[in-house]
Amino acid sequence: MEFTHQELARLRLAPDVDPLWETALSLHLLQNRRAPLAFGAWRREVAEALRRSGLAPATRALIRLCPDRSYFPDFLTPGRGDADLDTGLERLLATPRHRLRAEITRLYAHSGRPVPAAVHPLADGSPRALRHLASALRAYHRVAVAPYLDAIREQAAADRTARAEAVLTHGAEGLLIGYDELPGWRYRDRELRAPYPRDRELPLRGRALTLLPAFFCVRSPITLVDEELPPVLVHPLFPAPGWLERRHHDGDAPAAQLIGASRAELLRILDRPMTTMDLAAALRLAPSTASRHATVLREAGLLLSQRQGVRVLHHRTPLGRAVLEGALR
Repeated sequence: MEFTHQELARLRLAPDVDPLWETALSLHLLQNRRAPLAFGAWRREVAEALRRSGLAPATRALIRLCPDRSYFPDFLTPGRGDADLDTGLERLLATPRHRLRAEITRLYAHSGRPVPAAVHPLADGSPRALRHLASALRAYHRVAVAPYLDAIREQAAADRTARAEAVLTHGAEGLLIGYDELPGWRYRDRELRAPYPRDRELPLRGRALTLLPAFFCVRSPITLVDEELPPVLVHPLFPAPGWLERRHHDGDAPAAQLIGASRAELLRILDRPMTTMDLAAALRLAPSTASRHATVLREAGLLLSQRQGVRVLHHRTPLGRAVLEGALR
């Protein structure tokens, strides 16, 4: 990817993880054995949850539409980290009929087979078929992605904070140079190279490129095939092995079960008054995320926020300590 000065100025970081990108990429991970240390336990847990919930057949149908191959339809991932699941599914439902047909035809052309009769209604833009697809994606997301959102968002927030600091310190080029830390990535002289599965040039044509971190992205970055769509570059977050075990360990605490692991950890570190920026740094969260957690806890009476000069300090309340220690009756 080559950047003009104008395109560098328009670079943007996704404000959040994208639910449909995470859904599609997690479907890929169920089909392969990549990153077994990081995702082996997740695969086993999700496979069992899909079986118990009766979603295994629907998941197999989704996998046929979103295979772990060189191509899967762009309409399955319409977002850029700027929408929740409901909004993302509304965008999917609004996909123009010509795109549905072209992308589904291309999907089956890669496998050397004609479009199956069962898929024709979706390719034709049938509202019923689209609603069925949206329902299947929602149900799968509820089992395979939603239970892990705390860990996903924590990892993405830490990445976003580091990227934002690079922008503040070194500008847009500093942001791209920061990707040199990822295996096979290199930015020099307004050119970004990344280890894409095949040789490809992504023309920006003056448009804003969105850099989107994805928890279930493994090894290589991903971008949309249709170059007429708003450009997005999805890159891996590389969660550490054992993240799932730590999540379960944190989730065993009564406070974590009641208010969530991230908010329980925020309460735990408030042994002394801290600002929102202090909390964000300690928890490796984006300041906006730390502020949102603090607001929820304050409205529940678990912490108190007081202004001191130009700073706002957060304190744990006696009720917050009781919840943290599991002392409520």
